[in-house]
Amino acid sequence: MIGLFSGKMGLALAAMIGIVLGVGAMTLHYSGFTKYFGNDPQTCNSCHAMNEQYNGYIKGSHANVATCNDCHAPHGSLVAKYINKAENGLMHSLKFTFGNYPENIQIRPHNKEVTEQACVYCHGNFVDQIAHNSVQADETLSCIRCHDGVGHKR
Repeated sequence: MIGLFSGKMGLALAAMIGIVLGVGAMTLHYSGFTKYFGNDPQTCNSCHAMNEQYNGYIKGSHANVATCNDCHAPHGSLVAKYINKAENGLMHSLKFTFGNYPENIQIRPHNKEVTEQACVYCHGNFVDQIAHNSVQADETLSCIRCHDGVGHKR
């Protein structure tokens, strides 16, 4: 391994690796990458495509009691939360890079499931009887089917 970094070729290889790492680190720093580890809703709004959702969130009933992560990230464990955030970040990056995202953002089935679980996580005491009866009737419970404007008031 040390032989790779000897002589002029080694110096050139080390310089290339340094440039790639430096440019990568600067890109991550200027993109505000570390903000995505936090809970500030402004981070989600840093993407222009999220303006409508953010403005709806500010007007909605959850603005003073919950953040984006409270409704759109799993509550089970930090690992599950950050795997979900990483997967969503990758999908957002791909869609914006290739320009194939819809003007009206649509929630993917996986994220809809996460959001439904978040509803029950926070409001379980209020919806326990409804949830229990829907299971007995073999129905699929959907909070956001009827309450889709709660988190993002229009």
